Amino acid sequence: MLIEIPEVLTQAELQTVRELLADAPWADGRITAGTQSAQVKNNWQLPEQTEQSHAARAIVLEALNRNPLFLSAALPKKIFPPLFNRYSGEHNTFGNHIDNAIRHCQISGERVRTDLSATIFLADPDSYEGGELVIEDTYGEHAVKLAAGDMVLYPGSSLHRVEPVTRGARMASFFWLESMVRETERRRLLFEMDMAILELRNTQGDSAPTVNLTGCYHNLLRMWADV
Repeated sequence: MLIEIPEVLTQAELQTVRELLADAPWADGRITAGTQSAQVKNNWQLPEQTEQSHAARAIVLEALNRNPLFLSAALPKKIFPPLFNRYSGEHNTFGNHIDNAIRHCQISGERVRTDLSATIFLADPDSYEGGELVIEDTYGEHAVKLAAGDMVLYPGSSLHRVEPVTRGARMASFFWLESMVRETERRRLLFEMDMAILELRNTQGDSAPTVNLTGCYHNLLRMWADV
């Protein structure tokens, strides 16, 4: 399930994050790559323990926690602290790879199972050329290049890459999530049901069928969720 979520960051938040990253001490992006990924990863990344990283991470986490579409689609149990990368100049691409199944968080010491991967675009799409996030699934390839502040959420098991940036700079926040509902198809079903309930409430109010369907949603969540 690939979901695009618009305007996760407000314009004010986006501007603040950009200002933080403007003077950031970027490092070789391979600092968080696995053995296979390191062979195809060629970008810049902000080290986790810098002041800029702490400040920008807090902004992203606050935005995620207030976004109902994200919460419905991801059903997050754990969020790996958001990271930040930059593609520009000679550090401009990331070849085909699959994210590590388990990530170890240096900050909390926790391990996070990467059920979902997420990218929040931070640069305006017309400010750089290339840089599409290409995600492969059973329906083929999907090239994603969103407006600044928008996010794409997709299965962590997906083969994906970032196309070469040939002009300008592509900046993004990226992270992984462990969901309360581990199975992709169950999350899809719950998300589609939640969106249907929302539409019914908007058009019919809290009618008896709407209440009954809401009960089915929560009973399924109760059955499948691991908290």
